[in-house]
Order: sequence, then structure tokens, then C-alpha cells
Amino acid sequence: MIQSGVGMTSARTRERLVLRLAEKGISNVRVLDRFRAIPRHIFIEEALSSRAYEDTALPIGAGQTISQPLIVASKVQELLKGKALDFKYKKILEIGSGCGFQSAILSGIAEHVYGVERIYSLVKKSSNLIRKLGIRNVSIIHADGNNGYLNSAPFDAIILSAAIEEAPVKLLDTQLASNGVFIGPIGNTTQVLTKIIKKRSKLYQEELEAVNFVPFLSGVIHD
Repeated sequence: MIQSGVGMTSARTRERLVLRLAEKGISNVRVLDRFRAIPRHIFIEEALSSRAYEDTALPIGAGQTISQPLIVASKVQELLKGKALDFKYKKILEIGSGCGFQSAILSGIAEHVYGVERIYSLVKKSSNLIRKLGIRNVSIIHADGNNGYLNSAPFDAIILSAAIEEAPVKLLDTQLASNGVFIGPIGNTTQVLTKIIKKRSKLYQEELEAVNFVPFLSGVIHD
């Protein structure tokens, strides 16, 4: 398992990021522990490793970015809101899994994480990194996230990592389990991180905070 490093990639550096997240309102112990455990620097280009533990989004190639740590932490904290300390989701669907960092974070709060990514080069990269970390409960699938992942539906939680113009009602109707939770950015020029809870067949929406994500795109890229 790859966890330690030197200088900007050390556990001490990760701890400084954890402290910054705590100062900015991340109070869930399990979320903070996941950020201690998962080395963010391995998920970005080596040339940017000195910035890996800044609280900022960074490019990962293919026109995509690794999300700002605070946003990832906020999403996961919302998923755990009101849950017991030992709670785990049975299945989480992550749409737009990118480099795999958020998938690795989510692996600690789920029995299995299914990441859907449309860009094949990122599927290969993220799958390899997750294996190197010794994580065995994450599957990265090369597919169009617009379709979710019907093969393993329904999911207890769906987390979206690209901005869509409106709530994906059809996806939530067909692939989100009853009492399931959706979290993702909704909007175009103005985006809001939004939480949707499904109770029986009804959807209850809550706006969390303003965010800025890359736009959601359909189709797949084979490269």
C-alpha cells in the first residue's frame, strides 16, 4: 500500500491538509481519517506533486481536474450526516470518477464503490492507482455516466463530479434506492452543490453551497 513519502508527499504534509479541512468546517472524524489515509499526490502529475496537499483543484490531463479537497470532503461529510460511526453504504455510484482519488476516499464508507468514467486513459490510470493502494472494493467502469450503471443498480448513494444543468430525475428514479442520497453540482453558469434524498418515489432537494465544476459531458472517449 502506497501511503508514505518525503517532503511534500509525507504523512505530515497530509496532516496539515487535514487540519485545514477541520478549520473550514469538516468535523466528521471518518472523513478526516480518509484524507489522512489516502495519498493525494499519487493521483496527480509528478510535476504538480508539490501542490498536492493545497486545498485547490489541479489538472489531471484530458481536460479534467482533481477536485478541491474541501469539496470532496464536504460531499462525503454530507453522505455521512446523521449516520452512525460504523455505518457503511452497501453500494455507491460515482459518476465522473476521474483520477480515482474520490473513489479511494469513498471506499472507506462503502462495501463497494462503482466509478463510471468516460475517458479511457483515466479509467486505466485510476484503476492502477487504486490497485497499488491495496483497495479491493472499487470498480472503475469505462462508460457514459449519463446512463449511470444499471448492471449494479440500485445504489444507496450516487455522487456526481461534473456539473449538470438540472437534477437527473430519470437516473434517480431508476438507479437510486429508496432512502438513497444523491450529491452533485447542478447548474450552468451558476452551480450549486445539491443534495437529493429519495423517500419512496419522492425526491427531496437541498441546496448546499456554490461550486465550480467542469461540465457534465455524454459519450465515451477511447484513448
